[in-house]
Amino acid sequence: MSTAHVKFPPRDVAETSICSPWHGVRQKRNGWADGPEYVTQCPIQPGGSYTYRFIIVGQEGTLWWHAHTSWVRATVHGALIIHPKIYSSYPFRKPDVEFPVILGEWWNKNPIEVLRQALKTGGAPNASDAFTINGRPGDLYNCSGEEITVFPVATGDIVLLRFINAAMNTELFVSVADHPMTVVAVDASYTKPFTTSVILLGPGQTTDVLIHATHHSGRFYIAAHAFASSPAAPLDNTTTTAILEYNTGETTTNPPALPRLPAFNDSAAADAFAAGLKSPRPVKIPAPVDNRLFTTVGLGLFNCPPGKQCGGPNGTRFGASMNNISFVLPRGKLSLLQAAVFGVSGVFTADFPASPPVKFDYTGNNISRSLWQPMKATKLYPVKFGSVMEVVLQGTSIVGVDEHPTHLHGYNFYVLARGKGNFDRRRDEGKFNLVDPPKRNTIGVPAGGWAVIRFVADNPGVWLMHCHIDSHLTWGLATALLVENGVGERESTLPPPPDLPAC
Repeated sequence: MSTAHVKFPPRDVAETSICSPWHGVRQKRNGWADGPEYVTQCPIQPGGSYTYRFIIVGQEGTLWWHAHTSWVRATVHGALIIHPKIYSSYPFRKPDVEFPVILGEWWNKNPIEVLRQALKTGGAPNASDAFTINGRPGDLYNCSGEEITVFPVATGDIVLLRFINAAMNTELFVSVADHPMTVVAVDASYTKPFTTSVILLGPGQTTDVLIHATHHSGRFYIAAHAFASSPAAPLDNTTTTAILEYNTGETTTNPPALPRLPAFNDSAAADAFAAGLKSPRPVKIPAPVDNRLFTTVGLGLFNCPPGKQCGGPNGTRFGASMNNISFVLPRGKLSLLQAAVFGVSGVFTADFPASPPVKFDYTGNNISRSLWQPMKATKLYPVKFGSVMEVVLQGTSIVGVDEHPTHLHGYNFYVLARGKGNFDRRRDEGKFNLVDPPKRNTIGVPAGGWAVIRFVADNPGVWLMHCHIDSHLTWGLATALLVENGVGERESTLPPPPDLPAC
């Protein structure tokens, strides 16, 4: 059993409550250790503490942990590395050296204040002022020459780079100068190795790559910049860098080589990377499907309250929704999981719609204004234990198209297909990869497109499904699966721990 003890400082040091999810850990039967505030627990209050206890079974690779309260995760996050068991090995040559490479975002002001200002006006939050690699922006920014991460290697090394996108709101292209990357895993699931010059990570995603240090000397940039699928979204157009440096004992003043990154809006490069991801061998796809959920994912707008001035388009407030429901956290005396386990009514309803309440041209150019304003509610989607779930995530063009990296807590899933436009089962089911689809916990729904995932609902509890772009989550782009208990103790949610935080 793994434990993590989280204690928050006294009130004179920190005034924000916090929750700490273990992103991608399966948490079988144990939503109490999952972490999102008011979903599986109430936040840890300033001065309080909570010990997360969980068992890691059948997982190895790169995951991470982060705060799931407001925008605290902008700085409260870290890598969670699960190594192969003793006497077992990687399904590839053992690396000589490995490094976690955490990609982040930086604002020149407190990110909590950035969020508060956006919530006050109803507009989009300001774009970040820099990106970072392991907390440092790199030397392409003004006055940041000393703030660069260096990864030392030796000639001949096989190097494992464990990339984690901890950025709040930005997908990132990443490349290593003069070193092809072989992708070997995503989201702590091994992949069929393939070589590429660039990788793409949405917020929440991880990607493991191998590089072969074939040079005899030199310094080479690892560089990352934004992939911006929405032309209307605020854009941080800067580039963060770290340095891959050969240990030769020689001192050089030559600038590092810089890789060529795709353009900020290069959707073809993004799609090409996604198409290369496959499981390392044929897998048994869960079938037949018992439960089909078709849900839109996209932005919306709320009318500005009377007497207020709002910063969204045409004086509105930004919102977001799934199937026209803008998710509202209960923020009461109980979390959703507590309410479900103890049968407390009035906290949520279990009637999230299995398909859009109104069918429309989801990615069209002239969507009726009557569909732009979602309904605010706390609705969960009920799921029978052991059922095979297939979820279609359909992007919309309401307000504008955008990529939505969607994360499902408590589960891994197979990504059967992705595509552009409106999903049409009669046309698109033939595109499903039913042989070796990749396994993930966070899937990028293409801008103006769709993705299909499938998994077995064998983990009882309340499991949040949400866009990992935090501004979208803040606006309500989420729902939660209410997976009922199965038969007997081994198929039922564990009792809550005695130190579970109170609201």
